[in-house]
Amino acid sequence: MSEQNSIDEQSKNHSLDDYRKGAGEEMTTNDGQKINSTDDSLKAGGRGPTLLEDFHFQEKLSTFDRERIPERVVHARGSGAHGYFQPYESMAKLTKAKFLADPATKTPVFVRFSVVAGSRGSADSVRDVRGFSVKFYTEEGNYDIVGNNIPVFFIQDAIKFPDLVHAVKPEPDNEMPQASTAHPSFWDFISLIPESMHMIMWLLSDRALPLNFSTMQGFGVHTFRWVNAEGKSRFVKYHWKPLVGVHSNVFDEAQKIAGKDPDFHRRTLWDSIEMGNYPEYELGVQIIEEEDELKFDFDILDSTKLIPEEIVPVQPIGKMVLNRNPDNFFAETEQVAFRPSNIVSGIDFSDDPLLQGRLMSYHDTQLHRLGSPNFAQLPINRPVCPFSNNNQDGRMQMEIKTSRVNYSPNSLGGNLPAPVAEADGGFVHHPERVEGHKVRERSPSFADHFSQATLFWNSLSAGEQDRLVEAAHFELGKVPHLEIKQRMLDRFNKVDGELAKRVAKGLGMPAPTEPATPNHGQKSAALSQAHTTKTAKGRKVAILAADGVNAAQFSMIKQSLSALHISSEVVSLFGGSIVNTEGGKIEVDKTFLTTASVLYDAIYVPGGEQSIEALIAHGDPLSFIHEAFKHFKPMAATGEGVDLISQADLKGIDFGNVNGKMSSQLGVIVSRDPADMATFTTTFVDAIKEHRFWTRPVPGTASVKAAAARMVSQKQQVKS
Repeated sequence: MSEQNSIDEQSKNHSLDDYRKGAGEEMTTNDGQKINSTDDSLKAGGRGPTLLEDFHFQEKLSTFDRERIPERVVHARGSGAHGYFQPYESMAKLTKAKFLADPATKTPVFVRFSVVAGSRGSADSVRDVRGFSVKFYTEEGNYDIVGNNIPVFFIQDAIKFPDLVHAVKPEPDNEMPQASTAHPSFWDFISLIPESMHMIMWLLSDRALPLNFSTMQGFGVHTFRWVNAEGKSRFVKYHWKPLVGVHSNVFDEAQKIAGKDPDFHRRTLWDSIEMGNYPEYELGVQIIEEEDELKFDFDILDSTKLIPEEIVPVQPIGKMVLNRNPDNFFAETEQVAFRPSNIVSGIDFSDDPLLQGRLMSYHDTQLHRLGSPNFAQLPINRPVCPFSNNNQDGRMQMEIKTSRVNYSPNSLGGNLPAPVAEADGGFVHHPERVEGHKVRERSPSFADHFSQATLFWNSLSAGEQDRLVEAAHFELGKVPHLEIKQRMLDRFNKVDGELAKRVAKGLGMPAPTEPATPNHGQKSAALSQAHTTKTAKGRKVAILAADGVNAAQFSMIKQSLSALHISSEVVSLFGGSIVNTEGGKIEVDKTFLTTASVLYDAIYVPGGEQSIEALIAHGDPLSFIHEAFKHFKPMAATGEGVDLISQADLKGIDFGNVNGKMSSQLGVIVSRDPADMATFTTTFVDAIKEHRFWTRPVPGTASVKAAAARMVSQKQQVKS
């Protein structure tokens, strides 16, 4: 068996077999003693006191009392998945990292996605930065890319990280609000830290509301080094790009998802993998030659800056596929320990001061959370390659070492384990020349805090800009302190004068009196989601139906969607099953009480006179359709289903000319006589690929009230 095959075989389930014990047939104590009862403690008589000698009771309760460990201070709420990474071609010219040298090599990975601000119990869909961290189990040891879904960060120096996190977390006097930046302490801090302005623009944008983890970009944030076998060093930036495109929720939708299904992202990731719709990401790199380090008008060591792809293109180098859910959330997703300091030969660090602080802080965090320096021996953290050193003892020591020596050098143990020469794979830091006086200061090259914030603003589509402004209205509208809001308006004025005026108007405040900083007019297409990949794979459609649904129309759409890896669920008035026009039974997946339109990407209403009459009489389906339309989602209806959609008051859609022909308007596809269901289905799928139809007029209060009035009238008619 080849060395690579051996590694693949050893790590295919990653955790070693000895650690992967599931539920056995017989209940025992931790030491293996069989238990005859676990429902009653041992007592002196049926009503007497519990006896101290009840070892099973002691073990069961004491284990329960200690089953929680400290949650992460940030990134506490996470979701994980196993998979693999495979390079497209050899990167040996750029790095001696072996897992990047052979396109035939599949390296096992574990990925953890997370929110930053919220606790373990917070909702998935809140406005927040998302963690995107990847652990590679390579033949040379573990390598971690510990990143986010935004390419820049709030601060330039790690010493400010405690201040940032204290400001973003619930306020200490009342422990509110949870998982939210819309409160005074956060904006007070931000308004006093101009270096954060670029990150704030990303936080207020759609990027802070990802549709799901499969449609979310990831970034290494920092500048790292790649070193090849000849010792040549280059700088590198990491980009993870989802193959299905980058998409987001709208804020109203995200807020409602938090109430309807706080586990929405976690559930979507789990279900996608279970269904075989594996999330896929392409890893790309930006390579900067050492001699070009200082050629930019920003510092590549500044984590509040990105390198526009128009200046340094992103080179795709491989693909990551997530194809297996964890077997146990705590053992894997909760105990996985990521550290930027986990690297392999061929990869090294830059002098980025934020990265330098993380190299120490992440290791220190794992020591605290997991309680021992032996956390690397946990199955989810354990490398797939051999490991050996003179570290010993401590909590959670899982190795039974048999050598009599635990020091180096030694002669009693053959001087083993012995250091490894660089030529044989021993890690050697890049011999970068460093010199300077000991000072507490920031490099002047880090001083520009607004140019890239302006670049980001200029790069957004008009709709993306509108939603960013609305986010600023919401966030700062939660701040009662005029002086904080005024400072933020002054910051926006340095990004773009019109942006500052629009934010001021929404806050009911005068625009800044100081002249705005001139807008440089530069753009980067890669920063807007308007140019993303369009695919329907992995999307989820709600099919609204009741008894009497048209059998042919329902079956055609259901089968066509499934063939394209688009999942669908039948949403009806009651649980159980419904009967179609041919007498066949259709299982109901959800009811209007147990689900909502915000949990789907599109809606389809098949015909069937009896089915549509029942849906119209109930009223909730109209709200379901209206809300999906308000969130710009594609929807379709055939036959009598058009009657239901037309009553939802979809502003801007003309149903008057819909006779036998198919009509497609602003992502609403309808046909009263669907003779050609194949063409109809293709048109609907094309609409799903678009994800959203941003040019729709957003329904106003008047139209919502009108729809509500019609539903009340219809219910009264049914009762009479």
